[in-house]
Amino acid sequence: MLFTDRRQLVLLLLPAALLLVVFALAPVVQVALYSFQDIDYAADTARWVGLENYVTLFGDWFFRVDIGNTVKFAVVASLVQVALGTGLALLLNREFRGRGAVLSVVVYPMMLSTLVCSAIWRSWFHYDVGILNGALTWLHLPRVAWLSDPGLALWSVMLVDTWQWTPMTTLIVLAGLQSIPPEVVEAARTDGARPWVLLTRIVLPLVRGQIFLALLLRLIDTFKLFDKVYALTGGGPGNATETMSMYVYQKGFKFFDVGLAAAASVVMMAIACGLCAVYAAQAMRGSSK
Repeated sequence: MLFTDRRQLVLLLLPAALLLVVFALAPVVQVALYSFQDIDYAADTARWVGLENYVTLFGDWFFRVDIGNTVKFAVVASLVQVALGTGLALLLNREFRGRGAVLSVVVYPMMLSTLVCSAIWRSWFHYDVGILNGALTWLHLPRVAWLSDPGLALWSVMLVDTWQWTPMTTLIVLAGLQSIPPEVVEAARTDGARPWVLLTRIVLPLVRGQIFLALLLRLIDTFKLFDKVYALTGGGPGNATETMSMYVYQKGFKFFDVGLAAAASVVMMAIACGLCAVYAAQAMRGSSK
């Protein structure tokens, strides 16, 4: 149905626009204003301090460590998940008996909520009765303090995130693989292309867009990591697993330093918007082809 009257179009778009303003734009503007203020909830006062919160934020050693933890987690976890997901997609792209059952098992972790996944892995990580340390003991190897060792805790959280979200990258890449015309692969085989050449010169370049899309989606998601850290380690031991989201939570809801928490939120939002801009550019480039 075509609408020739612009007023009809405006009326149709107005409810969605109002919802966007009320639930998306207004909170963002409010947080941005809070980041320039020193807010005292007890006295119900707010004092304009300009860039003081940002100066304090970037001078805070804990925040710089949290940025490092966040970037490390986002980059490493995303790359590992995309690599594993691509490998699984290549395996599942072949026809074999029980393929549907295997695909269901592979996708299953993604169907669970984050808190359920965290509860499962927290029991597996248990130092005394966990499955992982039980397997190490059976192999006559020393037990590992998975969540209480500062040098290992962040990697353990990465393992949980990889277990849960690798299936998503698998599905994205698998969809790309199944969209490749069979004639292209058959023509390459007829010309004598070896399996490795077929994979690296034909198959992977054809699904490069899907791989890049999966990588961007995982980067955006892992960058705002909060729930797994909160459920597994609470940011500890020390601040070994504390991320930028945890920093915002602690400053805003534990120490009630709303201005500093808002400033950290604005920094997070700026980085996330940059990643989203890359994702949007990639999506529009793909749709234009």
